[in-house]
Amino acid sequence: MHLSRRQIKQQDTRQELLQWLALVASALGFFMVTLDTTIVNVALPSIQHTIEAGITGLQWITAGYTLVFASLLLLTGFLSDRFGSKRIFMLGLLIFTLSSALCGIAQSLAVLLLARLLQGIGAALLVPASLSIITQTYTDTRPRAIALGIWSTIAATAAAAGPVLGGLLVERTGWHMIFLMNIPVGLVGLLLSMCFIKSIRTNAQRAFDIPGQITGILTILSLTFALIEAEPLGWNALPVIGACVVFGAALITFLIVEQRSTSPMLPLTLFRSATFSSTTLVGFLLNFSYYGLLFLLSLFYQQLQGLSAWDTGLHLLPLSIINLFATPISGQMTARTGPRLPMTIGMALSAAGIFAFLFWGTHALLNLASFLAIGFGAALVVPPLTSALLGTVAPRYTGTASGVLNASRQAGGTFGVAILGALFNSINGQAGINVALGAAGVALLLGCMLSLFGVSSPERSS
Repeated sequence: MHLSRRQIKQQDTRQELLQWLALVASALGFFMVTLDTTIVNVALPSIQHTIEAGITGLQWITAGYTLVFASLLLLTGFLSDRFGSKRIFMLGLLIFTLSSALCGIAQSLAVLLLARLLQGIGAALLVPASLSIITQTYTDTRPRAIALGIWSTIAATAAAAGPVLGGLLVERTGWHMIFLMNIPVGLVGLLLSMCFIKSIRTNAQRAFDIPGQITGILTILSLTFALIEAEPLGWNALPVIGACVVFGAALITFLIVEQRSTSPMLPLTLFRSATFSSTTLVGFLLNFSYYGLLFLLSLFYQQLQGLSAWDTGLHLLPLSIINLFATPISGQMTARTGPRLPMTIGMALSAAGIFAFLFWGTHALLNLASFLAIGFGAALVVPPLTSALLGTVAPRYTGTASGVLNASRQAGGTFGVAILGALFNSINGQAGINVALGAAGVALLLGCMLSLFGVSSPERSS
């Protein structure tokens, strides 16, 4: 039976609509995770006043979430490949939504901390799975690059809206609402996922690598703990030193276990691809510089310039708001030219923005141009970075590859805050800011070189 052109066009239109709805479903989960990351910091003073939490308790409201989220990413990437990205994504979305409700009704620090740990588990489950869903839904390179641009745009919207929306909700309704607002978003995401995301198990026969999973979690857990606690306790503190020792031992053991395993959680052969290794490092360097920069600029405006938290947020808004315009451009550029060009231009533009900020000093209009360059450049990098890395792996490893990318970016952000913050603290005043920002710019230039010489057009391996 032959189909008419009209019937074929109708089928294509229906297929595109189903793909779009699957993309929206996967992006909603990532939207919630990104929004939650940026919105909570604004609410910390209100939380401290309401539940009488100390400084350490406030730190662990954010640090506990980061610790769990980062340490589970490799495992959850494996689970996405093993049991299917739809199933793991919906499980993560359900846990994140329920734990958000628990955060919203919490009346004590203990309950809030428990709920934040559960949110970290949910986020770790859904983030790698959401990328895997996009890869499985858009099998061709060009449509996938555009889809990743849209996915990144939605996340950028959340990042930009978080501080402003958080301030508004805290002022008008109280801090509980920043968590309760996740419930309707999560329910819509679950409904769309159930109806429109295809159930695909790319590697159902893959065996559990228990030693690799344990040592992998311990490696990231100990490293993240050391970086989080190094700032308040100091690098010479016994808990920090102990965490560093555990990290070194766990990392060596993990590499040995994965090298010898017949079914490794993280196949080390993936890193034989220059593109896979380069994009993993670029993701680390991008977040190292960007999140370290946000931390440094917050200190710069509040401690050195004497601005309020609200005024500081307004000064930093151009860094994130420009993402709304840059990420769609990046997706289109990646679809036309491949990932190397937008990655190289983006890293170079962000580095130029940082060095321009150092050169121009406190000139408001020129600083605005610097921040727009930094934010636009960073936003150019993310869609092609993701597309290039996922394009180098076989479908059965998309969840694992997503976990690697997100773990490297999460580690980069944590390293950036810890190391650039330490540079600032070791050299007082404006000189400390200059040295730390210079280090961030050098990291971006290194990422630019890796993008130019290490990234090729995505070719799916066998």
